[in-house]
Amino acid sequence: MTTTDVPVGSRTRRATIASFVGTAIEWYDFYIYGTASALVFARLFFPEVSPAAGTMASFAAFWVGFLARPLGGIVFGHIGDRLGRKQTLVVTLLMMGVATTGIGLLPTYAAIGLAAPLLLVALRFVQGVAVGGEWGGAVLMATESAPKKRRGISGMWVQQGSPAGATLATLVFMVVGYLPDEAFFSWGWRVPFLLSAVLVVVGLVIRVKVEESTDFAETRRQAGVVKAPLVEVLRSSWGLVLLAIGASAIGISAAYFTNTFVLSWTTTELQVPRQTMIYVLLAVSVLQFLWQPAAALIAQRVGTVRLMAGALIGNIVAVVPMFLLIMTAQPALITAGLALGIVTGSAYYAMLAGFLAQVFPANVRYTGISVAYQFCGSVIGGSTPLVAQYLLTSSDGSPWAVAGYYVTLLLLTVACVLVLARRLAARRASGA
Repeated sequence: MTTTDVPVGSRTRRATIASFVGTAIEWYDFYIYGTASALVFARLFFPEVSPAAGTMASFAAFWVGFLARPLGGIVFGHIGDRLGRKQTLVVTLLMMGVATTGIGLLPTYAAIGLAAPLLLVALRFVQGVAVGGEWGGAVLMATESAPKKRRGISGMWVQQGSPAGATLATLVFMVVGYLPDEAFFSWGWRVPFLLSAVLVVVGLVIRVKVEESTDFAETRRQAGVVKAPLVEVLRSSWGLVLLAIGASAIGISAAYFTNTFVLSWTTTELQVPRQTMIYVLLAVSVLQFLWQPAAALIAQRVGTVRLMAGALIGNIVAVVPMFLLIMTAQPALITAGLALGIVTGSAYYAMLAGFLAQVFPANVRYTGISVAYQFCGSVIGGSTPLVAQYLLTSSDGSPWAVAGYYVTLLLLTVACVLVLARRLAARRASGA
């Protein structure tokens, strides 16, 4: 049966489910690394330095995955624009599963010395390449297979993979967190990574049954496939790439601010128990998962750009109360503070995938959105815990420099969203 033989509703449903499930698994893998960076890796892989320096080294290794993401976006974007979206999604999921399981099997510094952090960084690099190719393909598989009026909703389900992965990662760490410290640091932290092998098998079974996206099939039918998608994107759409990078800034950074930096900050400087903070992160992840579909429905009524811009402005207003509430070190108030950021920020994030999928022509769309999103992840998203920790340490524990950095990212994002929306409107008006 060809793509065109499958009923539209069935094709859309399969593509959306496959994109959501696979993306949730990949984000689970990425988030458990972030959680382990905040709780485990400084002690087990960088023990020869001070705790603060160990945390910085752990976050630097965390950033390596983001530095690798543009490479994944370029390589798999090229493959996806030349050969199709489906093949790349199977390969990226398999790569992520192998790398994550490998981390769960790694000997620590105490066992093999310097080789341990080097292997950790190498496997983190593979994770980055995999997720760099995953996001763009999942977005396009879901949105390009849906009717035009439903593409925003389909893109939202890809974005649901982030809170779903975060929720699952937090739940698994919550369970192993009940172990005594000796058991947790000995073998308990490995369980979330080893579980990835089971999840990847489930994801692969679902993905291999999906048909190629409608838009790519049409592009191939019309002989519109280009030989060098990256060259074409940089030749004709470099301005859109830069705007898309800026429009993604807080969407990528916010998750690692919450799940990595705030987790480290609260469990060290603020002395909040590790298990308590895992409960807090679980609560806000569930909130995000529940709120994003509601935000997508609101966007259908008020317009995608209005919702995104309004949510981002609301997020700016929420920054100061959010930090004040976190600084109380009271779990209920920390939850309330993070919830402020989640409700405002995730409304924008829910619509980001569908919004960016409209930016580039179908024949270079995979490469265009992947390069933009993954370069943003590399330069801005992955550096967020490291930059935030540096600002916190340099300010003798005062978080207001971190808050200023967060607001700067929000301002960059809202400006680029508005300019990009204007360009899209002008292109539609001209019929291009």
